[in-house]
Amino acid sequence: MNHGAAVMSDKEKRQDGPDDATERELIEMEFQSMVEGLSLDESAPTSYLDELDKFADHNKFVAPNPPRKNISQTFRAAIAALKKWKNGNAFRDDDGVAL
Repeated sequence: MNHGAAVMSDKEKRQDGPDDATERELIEMEFQSMVEGLSLDESAPTSYLDELDKFADHNKFVAPNPPRKNISQTFRAAIAALKKWKNGNAFRDDDGVAL
């Protein structure tokens, strides 16, 4: 026996009552209030997505481009860094790494 199907079909056959009409009106009114602020005019010069693209381009990070060093300058800088590390503070007995 399938009593649930009979109940559902009876509901479908009934005409809409006053409660259904007021619910539908409330839903339509709420929908209208949400849609009122939207503009479907596509002739606007810019859209929201265009504004987002402009904002992203404006705030884009540009990485610094340091001048290029030749091989001798690189070796001199490495030797200077090692000397600075070796002759650094004497209170460290480790390799100078601090966690």
